[in-house]
Amino acid sequence: METEKETTQMMSVFAKSIMDQKYAHTKPDGTKESWEEVAERVVTNVTSALPIEEELKNKLTDTIKSRKFIPGGRYLRCAGLPYHPINNCLLFRADDSREGWADLMHKVSMSLMSGGGIGVVYSDIRAKNSTLSKTGGKASGPIPLMQIINEVGRGIMNAGERRCALWSGLHWNHRDALEFTKVKDWSEEVRYMKQQDYSFPATLDMTNISVILDDDFFEAYKNNDAGAHTVYWSAVKQMLQHSEPGFSIDVGSNRKENLRNACSEITSEDDSDVCNLGSINLARVGSIEEMRELVELGTLFLLAGTEYSHFPTEKSKEVKNKNRRLGLGIMGIHEWLLSHGYAYEPCEALEEYLKVYSTSGEFANKWADKFGLSRPKKTRALAPVGSIGIIGETTTSIEPIFCVAYKRRYFKEGKWFFQYVIDPTAKRLIDKGVPPEKIEDSYSLAQNVEKRVAFQAWVQQYVDHAISSTINLPAWGTEYNNEKLVESFGNMLMKYLPKLRGITVYADGSRSGQPLNPVKYSTAIKHIGEIIEESGDICDISGKGGSCGG
Repeated sequence: METEKETTQMMSVFAKSIMDQKYAHTKPDGTKESWEEVAERVVTNVTSALPIEEELKNKLTDTIKSRKFIPGGRYLRCAGLPYHPINNCLLFRADDSREGWADLMHKVSMSLMSGGGIGVVYSDIRAKNSTLSKTGGKASGPIPLMQIINEVGRGIMNAGERRCALWSGLHWNHRDALEFTKVKDWSEEVRYMKQQDYSFPATLDMTNISVILDDDFFEAYKNNDAGAHTVYWSAVKQMLQHSEPGFSIDVGSNRKENLRNACSEITSEDDSDVCNLGSINLARVGSIEEMRELVELGTLFLLAGTEYSHFPTEKSKEVKNKNRRLGLGIMGIHEWLLSHGYAYEPCEALEEYLKVYSTSGEFANKWADKFGLSRPKKTRALAPVGSIGIIGETTTSIEPIFCVAYKRRYFKEGKWFFQYVIDPTAKRLIDKGVPPEKIEDSYSLAQNVEKRVAFQAWVQQYVDHAISSTINLPAWGTEYNNEKLVESFGNMLMKYLPKLRGITVYADGSRSGQPLNPVKYSTAIKHIGEIIEESGDICDISGKGGSCGG
């Protein structure tokens, strides 16, 4: 295992800049914490919630220092502060009443102001133009309520420095579902204004949206139900053109778990449930035995986090005690595949590690019983880990390398900046003599979308919550994404949907101001370490905002 000095020296300039910007606390002498000090602060505070043996605390600290396990960004930022809501994302269900609307706005505001993201299912809200029995008026439907929450998110900046992460879900058979699929089909005038100024408001522009599919949907679709087909194909075309909506899938034993966090990897059926995230960096795992130890340590850490965390409402604390959901994830999967000579597809060697990963529930039950806690309902979720992946210097979640070199925009202290980045995994391969143009990435895989979808469906069988992964597509109207391919894409997707818990896509260029844009390796290598101020605003390339899992 690396020494503290070696770990600091090995962290790239880019990774260290993200650590300093987002997570390192300022010490009394005015300097920033080192990564080793961040690890010690986090473990010391989080594990204080349970009587964990000193030896295990030391092992946890070492695994974080070596970046083999990295807690979610909320842990890194908030542990040790007087107010520490480290179980950060909240899952809500909108209630169909005046009191319910007001209560939702209160819960959303409290959650966002405490630094969390939120996800809301609106399927219980009566359809637009339904008669209101008490007043004789007409209902506005769920979309206006979504827009109200969208504007709450616009006004509340998470932790004072990043856009709120919001998600809205609506079931396929809601009477307003077809309108919902088209809600982000903005006019050309609005799109033009957003190109000039990304902060220009548009319908649900702060919110990621998904159509919720259940067992009833797949049965109806199979039986050629007109409603199911109409909503599905409308959503598919909108995905290919505008990147949204996505699909959330809750079938079989997961049928009722349609509530999601902002990035949609944590699932629940209970209003006010919370997410709790940390990820194993598979690219740094040397053996099956080490993987087993990391699964146990990561599970123990997240279990302690359920007791250490503050919560924005009493109900969220009560639901946490009932469900105690953990979100142990994995990142570095594509780097692991590349390092071992495998393509981006299922393989037996990787499966052995995933089988070990799937034993996290056994460790959770063991430690919960030991400390007299309720047993966690579920324990595994693959979050997008954007900035955490940068700190870990590996590929995020199950995502392939985004691209060999890119320009990354970010927000800090009221201004936008950009810097050139060479993907750390790609750099290691290039240093070994692999030509940059030979490295498989999300752009090359965008020409073979089924390969991405099939891989996600394969990994999902080892994940009891969900996988947050955004599948990159070429721009609409190009050779690999156009009107003629809508049917084949939709038919391909239908083959895999019952095996997935959710899917989102991003069509290149579908949002102005996207923060990650590919550049030539020869350009990026000349500007490494430079930070340049830029005007304008951006959204995450995944559409998931800045607070998702990082």
